[in-house]
Amino acid sequence: MLWTIAVVLLVLWFLGLVTSYTMGGFIHILFVLAIIVVLIRVIRGEKVI
Repeated sequence: MLWTIAVVLLVLWFLGLVTSYTMGGFIHILFVLAIIVVLIRVIRGEKVI
């Protein structure tokens, strides 16, 4: 019983570790893309908002 709980907790910890890095990287990529789009619109002279 304890081994099962330990394995489940270890797997959940590992999934949390992997997804936090993955989602963090994904959010950073989306943030950079948003900044690039805003800069392109400002350079072209379009309204940003």
